[in-house]
Amino acid sequence: MFRAGTDVDNVQMEDVRCDFCLGAWTLDRAFMEGHHGSHICGDCLTSAFRTTVLFASDPPYTDMPACSCTMCLESRNEPSFDSDKRAAHICRRCVKMAAVVLERDAELGWKRPDR
Repeated sequence: MFRAGTDVDNVQMEDVRCDFCLGAWTLDRAFMEGHHGSHICGDCLTSAFRTTVLFASDPPYTDMPACSCTMCLESRNEPSFDSDKRAAHICRRCVKMAAVVLERDAELGWKRPDR
């Protein structure tokens, strides 16, 4: 997401916000972009990975949000991570894809959690 009042023709780092914690993007903070300006930071991705991959229950998933994934815009029947700050959700598929992308960038130093 972008900070309110962002000039879309001149987006700055401080205009980019994590859809899940609302934190600003900085050089020392890993960030992943989804569709339509959605973003997730490395800290939220760590929590999302724990929730949707490491500690997810088996199907059927009965506590799925009514809206689609903030990152891919699809409704998926799988575990999701929900923001406690706003109506934002990320599906397990997007969590796994974001984890692969962030891990590949050695400069970011982000690693998927093991527990």
